[in-house]
Amino acid sequence: MKCPECDGEIPLPKDAIEGEIVTCPDCGTSFELYKKEDGRFDIRSIQVVGEDWGE
Repeated sequence: MKCPECDGEIPLPKDAIEGEIVTCPDCGTSFELYKKEDGRFDIRSIQVVGEDWGE
């Protein structure tokens, strides 16, 4: 699967499940796996929520 950020190859685990987080080994961006209507997996961006230290 191609990374939409850097066009690198994201390997999918053989036992992948919907909702699993995969990370691009080239740029480090994380994505969530979801199943499309045809049953194949695709990825979507996830928002990483950081800590708010009151700054």
